[in-house]
Amino acid sequence: MRWPTRRAWGALLATLADGRSLRVADVRRPSRHALRHAPCAVNRRADPARRTRRHARLKRRTSKVDSRPLGNSGLTVAPLAFGGNVFGWTADEATSFSLLDAFVDAGFNLIDTADIYSRWVPGHSGGESEAIIGRWLKASRKRNRIVLATKVGKEMGGGQVGLSRDYIRRAVEASLRRLRTDHIDLYQSHDDDTTIPMEETLAAYDELIREGKVRAIGASNFSAARLALALATSRRLSLPRYETLQPLHNLYDRAPYEAELEPLCRAESLGVIPFYGLAKGFLTGKYRSEADLGKSPRGASVKGYLNPRGMRILGALDAVARELGATPAQVALAWQIARPGLTAPIASATSVAQLHELAGAAGLRLDTELIAALDTASAEGV
Repeated sequence: MRWPTRRAWGALLATLADGRSLRVADVRRPSRHALRHAPCAVNRRADPARRTRRHARLKRRTSKVDSRPLGNSGLTVAPLAFGGNVFGWTADEATSFSLLDAFVDAGFNLIDTADIYSRWVPGHSGGESEAIIGRWLKASRKRNRIVLATKVGKEMGGGQVGLSRDYIRRAVEASLRRLRTDHIDLYQSHDDDTTIPMEETLAAYDELIREGKVRAIGASNFSAARLALALATSRRLSLPRYETLQPLHNLYDRAPYEAELEPLCRAESLGVIPFYGLAKGFLTGKYRSEADLGKSPRGASVKGYLNPRGMRILGALDAVARELGATPAQVALAWQIARPGLTAPIASATSVAQLHELAGAAGLRLDTELIAALDTASAEGV
């Protein structure tokens, strides 16, 4: 095999900088001399023994994974959460049961859903995901092995929406019935509700915690200003505080969280469980052109990522994945898992094979050079 010359490396790096996709043929294992002179953190020197160790880590079954505190709630979770939005939508009940079993048996425990899942499916009214999880809990008897998170506040039809005390009381009882459990570990405000006083919402949650129906509360889709107000209100009135934030964040969608929410969450020691960890599937590498959008029901929502920056990010993911013997999805999630202050990214799968792939992210370690390369490729305005 012929190794790339220094000139060839320069052309390859220019391709990555321009956001064009790299072909497998473009990336041969370079000589050590080429690596020493390649000005890119992705192309690093690695001896065969080191690569063998990396492959062994990825292939090792994830029976024990690290646990992390979920804010100051007293709950601890593994560094990857399963997103239950697929249950009753792109995963039928039998598949959902298999996914949940595989997820828990692999050593993970945070399962996130919402009362609204999957109301967007024709013929559904909401609660389908919770109901499937509830039936699985009854059949599997694994309630004590999971941290169960759900959400309230999105439009459920018939005026069922928001964060008023009365609605929260009704909604939590409905969720408990569907989930077939006597308590919810993490109950989250799915959206901010500026029409209801913050004090009323937090007081309602306080009642649920005192009654043993909820263990901790969290917020989702809050601005930094509103989250700060909620935390201040909790302190002022001695009410339970939001222990977690569920923001939009991934290797592509960085600014919404990193600009203002991240400093606040770190200062307040909040748990952070970002949704769309794989950018609706874009960061798996499955969608690289508009011709790929028909591959799944989610395809149409991925179109906005098909731009030069998105292609640059995929190019970097491909290069790092090749270096580590991993997949782009594993690298994208490992980048989040390694981020200080981020507790557990949320990702979904529709097959057990996909789930095993995602689980591999928890055992994948990115060094500072690889993280810097991904940071650079995903920087906005470049």
